Amino acid sequence: MNPATPPHAAGASSGAAGHGDAQLAVGDVVAERTVHLERESLVRYAGASGDFNPIHYRDDVAERVGLPGVLAHGMLTMGLAVETIVPWLGDAGRILEYGVRFTRPVVVDAESGADVTVVAKVGAVDEESARIDLTVTCAEVTVLGKAQVRVRVP
Repeated sequence: MNPATPPHAAGASSGAAGHGDAQLAVGDVVAERTVHLERESLVRYAGASGDFNPIHYRDDVAERVGLPGVLAHGMLTMGLAVETIVPWLGDAGRILEYGVRFTRPVVVDAESGADVTVVAKVGAVDEESARIDLTVTCAEVTVLGKAQVRVRVP
């Protein structure tokens, strides 16, 4: 990762399907991307967030408390997931609500890092808003459950 690249953008590829102003239909994929996280990404996020819990950067501490390895911060995972739809929306101010349930941690290996994949699909539409359902996976395992964003439709 380039030091000038924010961790949420590292290795990102966007498949945005427009700017959120076309007719939406339930099931439409509006955005998708994969973000590669490295340990450096976690250190940078710790500095930005102030969350210096050693489970986010020390293998020995993570192991001692029974974790499968060093974990990405939950809020980092949540943030990169919702950020996936911002290019499609064209304006983050259109986000009305966002909620997730954390189901599995994102383990970031010291050598290979971790790839987090986000697919955003229209889950429901009414005259004023749309519900976008985010499928967020790492190593083919869902890491955020019931990840839903309600957005204002133009």
